[in-house]
Amino acid sequence: MIRKGHLCQSFPMMSPTLNNIISSLQRSGTFINFLIAALTTGGQQLCSSFTFRCPCQAGKNFCYGSAFLVIPALILLVAGYALRSQMWTMSSEYCCSCGPPQRRISPLERKLACLRFFSITGRALIAPLTWLAVTLLTGTYYECAASEFASVDHYPVFDNISASKRKEVLAGFPCGKSVPSDMILVRDEVGLLHRYQSQMLGWILITLATIAALVSRCVARCCSPLTSLQQCYWTNHLHNERELFEQAAEQHSRLLIMQRIKKLFGFIPGKEDVRHIRIPSCQDWRDISAPNLLCMGEDLQGHYSFLRDRVGENNEESKSEGIELKP
Repeated sequence: MIRKGHLCQSFPMMSPTLNNIISSLQRSGTFINFLIAALTTGGQQLCSSFTFRCPCQAGKNFCYGSAFLVIPALILLVAGYALRSQMWTMSSEYCCSCGPPQRRISPLERKLACLRFFSITGRALIAPLTWLAVTLLTGTYYECAASEFASVDHYPVFDNISASKRKEVLAGFPCGKSVPSDMILVRDEVGLLHRYQSQMLGWILITLATIAALVSRCVARCCSPLTSLQQCYWTNHLHNERELFEQAAEQHSRLLIMQRIKKLFGFIPGKEDVRHIRIPSCQDWRDISAPNLLCMGEDLQGHYSFLRDRVGENNEESKSEGIELKP
C-alpha cells in the first residue's frame, strides 16, 4: 500500500508546489485510482496478446469469449473488496459476534459505515470497469463471442447453406480462416460490425460509469451527516489512527515477544550477554506450541502470543537448571 508522503519523500528536489499537488492526489485517491486503471489496462493487453485464442468453433466461441470478458472482471471485483483493509475493519466492527452484546450502534455510526462501504465499492469497481471498458474498446473478445450469432440473412451467398453449416462458417470468421472468394466481403463486414458494436458498448459503459461516479459522489456529500471540514478531519483522523496504531502494535508485539523469548531461552536475539542461556524443557515446547490468541473471557487478560505465560513460570521454577556461561 502506498502511504501518504512516501512519493514526495522519494523526490526531495521537487518544488513545494509539485509536492503539494502530489500529496493532494494521494490524499484524494486520484493517484491510486489512476495506478489501478493503468495496471488493469496493461494486464488486459498482455492477456489479449498471450493467452486469448478464439477456438473458432460453433458452440465454443460464445462461452470462450464471454468467459474472458466477464470472469476476470468478477475476479478483479472480489479482489478489490478483499484487498481493502477498511472492508475487513468494518466486518470486524459491525459483523463480528465477539463484540460486547450491550453495545448499540448509533444512527450516526450507521450512516458513516454506509458512506465507507460506498467508498470501498467505488474503489473496488475501478479495476473491473476498466477491464470491461478496455476489452470492449479493443473488440477482440466480443468479436469472438458474437461471431456465430451474426445476422447474414441479407447476403445471397448464404441462401443455400444450412443453419448448422452457416454457424460453422461464421464461427471461423474471427480466426481469418480461408473462405470462398464470395464470402470475403461478408467476413470483413461482419468483423467491422462486431467491432462497431463492441466499441459502442465500451463508450456507453464509460459514460454510464462516469455519470454514476459523479452522481454517487454528490449524493454521498448531500446525505453525509458531516460538513466538508468534518469530513476532511474524519478522513485524516482515520488515516492517522491506523498509521499510529500499526506503529504502536508493531513495537508492543516486538517488546512482548522479546521478553518472553528471553524467559524461554535465557537471552534476547542480538545481545552478546548469553550467560544465562537455558535449554527449554519438553513441557516448555508443548506449552508454546498450543495457540492462545483470543480473549476468551471478559475479565481475563488476553495472550496474543504463542509463547504463553506458563513458560515464564516454568523458567522461574527451573532457573537453577539453566546453563550459565561465564567469560
